[in-house]
Amino acid sequence: MSNLNLSKLSCALAALSLTSLAGAAGLDRSGQPSEDFSSSGTIAYISAYQISPDISGKESNGDNIPDIGEKYEGYGYGVKTDINDRFSVGVFYDQPLGAKILYQGDNSLTNINAVNNDRKQTVVDVSTDNFTGLLGVNLGANNNFKIYGGPVLQKIEGELAINSKNPALAAVNGYTLNIPKNEAYGYMVGAAYVKPEIGLKAAITYRSEIDHDVNYAESMPYIIGVNTQLPPALRLEPTQTKEKELTTPKSVNIDFQTGLNATTLLTAKARWVPWSGFNITPPLLDENGVALNALQGKVVDEVRLLEYDKDSYMLEVGLGKRLTPKFAVSGSIGWDSGAGNPVSPLGPTEGYYSVGLGAKYNLTPEWAVSAGAKYLMLGDAEGLLASSGTKIGQFEDNDAYLVGLKLSYAAK
Repeated sequence: MSNLNLSKLSCALAALSLTSLAGAAGLDRSGQPSEDFSSSGTIAYISAYQISPDISGKESNGDNIPDIGEKYEGYGYGVKTDINDRFSVGVFYDQPLGAKILYQGDNSLTNINAVNNDRKQTVVDVSTDNFTGLLGVNLGANNNFKIYGGPVLQKIEGELAINSKNPALAAVNGYTLNIPKNEAYGYMVGAAYVKPEIGLKAAITYRSEIDHDVNYAESMPYIIGVNTQLPPALRLEPTQTKEKELTTPKSVNIDFQTGLNATTLLTAKARWVPWSGFNITPPLLDENGVALNALQGKVVDEVRLLEYDKDSYMLEVGLGKRLTPKFAVSGSIGWDSGAGNPVSPLGPTEGYYSVGLGAKYNLTPEWAVSAGAKYLMLGDAEGLLASSGTKIGQFEDNDAYLVGLKLSYAAK
């Protein structure tokens, strides 16, 4: 088989890393910015994508829940270069976790009778930024093996407002949470094997969990009315700002590609995230929730805002074809398991099946532009608010569209 140029055969969808969707598996949005690092030479890129989800449902009483999926954009960039035959360095930016949901209309997570417009809708907006620095070492007589690793700086922030007309959700009606931007550190490590003459590359990458000391600023108006019925010794706090740990989950990515012939590339990806060990438990919501249950004669250990039942798994297989020396196309199919069912109404889908198409055009031997699109068939799910155990409704027959662009540079 003739020598395969990996940079020319890297097709659009693989390069864009458009493999996940917020709410499809926990809060996942992007994979891990490591697949380009195992290539030789100097590589730089900037990418942008937009996801347009359509997520609607129906409550048990038959009321419709209109589309709650908010359109959102994501960005990424990276640069990697070889210091010499043995060592390479790189810096990457991605947005790994997030959620953007808006409940409107007349349903259990809106309160159309509220006087204040801010008290009529349920809103969630969570975002993260990751900056990863990697140092790689080539091993073996032909530099076929590479090990790499480095620090990850993660920034996280979020806000939430729950408003409801449902009597079963009275305790959280008007609840607000604000998490100001917080920074914490983790790490990424991995290993790869490459054989450029047949277009082969296999890599496994681990990103650690990251512990944030977060300031939870919370307000729970329902408590004001409760306190008027309680003796002073039992009264609860309606507002509070308190520091508590929030741990974002670890993950493992496996990336594989091999040339089938001089112009065709087979790619495969797999990803695991232990969402079953992740939860968000704001201290005021937890403390007041435990106390309110105790006043009703119920004993609970913890009241969580968000939790998941299962770990998530993602698989994707793609095929890239170079049609001319400058132009290549690709296609992919994918599956995501989701993170259990029932799920939080703040992201009510259980996994997805996906179909994607992409194209890449080399403007010069070094510069290329890529474009990709995906259609995601989102899994049906039952919405359950973890803090109260209240069923919100069924979310079925939903989907999402994803488009992305990437400008890249590669030189030996």
